Amino acid sequence: MRKSKQRDAIVRVLMSTKSHPTAEWIYEEVRKEMPNLSLGTVYRNLRMMKEKGEILELEQTGTFRRFDGNSANHYHFRCEKCSRVFDIDEPLVAGIDERVEKSTGFKVSHHRLEFRGLCRDCVTARNDS
Repeated sequence: MRKSKQRDAIVRVLMSTKSHPTAEWIYEEVRKEMPNLSLGTVYRNLRMMKEKGEILELEQTGTFRRFDGNSANHYHFRCEKCSRVFDIDEPLVAGIDERVEKSTGFKVSHHRLEFRGLCRDCVTARNDS
């Protein structure tokens, strides 16, 4: 992939946050620096970076796709109330890919695990009500 000012700005914005932003959020942030940027350019660059394994794309049925600048396999927590996504700093479950391969005959390349529930802020807000 050819380097470009737009791609560099998209990467810079994505790497500057831990919020797992949507493409639209990234677009709005980069436009502060590059007003003529198109949303299509953001989507194209995110797709290419995802295909090259440089970023992760987090999907959930019925919601916006979110992006993660940390492409290493790691776990996430998604709040069921506010929809924010957080990185979980826990080691990957050792040997799970191999156990699944052995029990199913599948060839596992990797796994993704997402925990769901209420984040601290939503738990606090719920308890204050």
